[in-house]
Amino acid sequence: MRVMLVVMDEQRVILDRLYEIVQHHCDECIIYRLSKAQQLKLGTFLASVDYQRFDRVVIFSRLKRLAPQVPVLKCVPGLVFLEHDAYQNYMPESKYRGRYSALYSRLPWSRVIVSGSVVARRFRDEGIDAVFVSKGYDDAMLCNTETERDIPLGFLGSLKSTEYGRRKAFLERMAAQTGMLVTRTESGKDYLHMLNRIRIFVSADIGMGEFMIKNFEAMACGCVLLAWSQGEEDDLLGFRDMHNVVLYRSESEALEKLKWLQDNPELAESIARNGQAFAQTRYSFTRVGRDLAAAIQADMRPWTPPGMIARLWAKLRYGMKVAG
Repeated sequence: MRVMLVVMDEQRVILDRLYEIVQHHCDECIIYRLSKAQQLKLGTFLASVDYQRFDRVVIFSRLKRLAPQVPVLKCVPGLVFLEHDAYQNYMPESKYRGRYSALYSRLPWSRVIVSGSVVARRFRDEGIDAVFVSKGYDDAMLCNTETERDIPLGFLGSLKSTEYGRRKAFLERMAAQTGMLVTRTESGKDYLHMLNRIRIFVSADIGMGEFMIKNFEAMACGCVLLAWSQGEEDDLLGFRDMHNVVLYRSESEALEKLKWLQDNPELAESIARNGQAFAQTRYSFTRVGRDLAAAIQADMRPWTPPGMIARLWAKLRYGMKVAG
């Protein structure tokens, strides 16, 4: 099977190794890294690479760039979306609420690979071909370096997005009460170094319904992960409270469990070790990339070609040769 993997070249999170693992587990896979401008003109790009030579065209881009290009996307058989932000479809406070469903419903033969198990199920209930493949961490870059952890409590990451409003408020209150470090770093070595300085990593994915990538990265680097419970998603992903992670459902519970961790350093270390082993076994890019490749290559719903006028439009505007 021939796979075209179209990804963003401007992402802050480094996913190159994930792409390489996917490529390794496909019969043939060519990776194209597109600039923002190229992502906004998919018709031109697809025509330039003769997209119909491929059995699967996998696109990893932003919803806001894809939604206006439905007429182009309708011309693509074997269309697969890789999506790490689809949880926003069900967030009341997100400006993208319902917009993911709207897009995929207009492309009923396509597949969407999402990073939340419950999100995948909700999409399937809407008639969308949704497959769950979790986020993970780069096991070639991130690990426990066994160095001194001189930061008792910390969070690394962005607080700017509207969808992170509840996270920002919670972390700011925690920092005021506990002296927790809240900061950002560059990806790569700086990020690895900082994660290995933090003893307890506080994750606050409040209202998101799934665990963000930082949870897996913190566990893999040997932090004790103190994470907001995602309800049913906890069990589905294998998160076990007080065994490989510490879960909380309110600010008071977070503070209570934080005190317990600080008062019981040996038990806290045991949770950190279990969490590290758990992440290494289940959520490394080596494992996630293999699962992703399998989801991409699995049988799909048959494609319905667009009508003659739409095919002519695609040919005249972009030079796309669309099968009838």
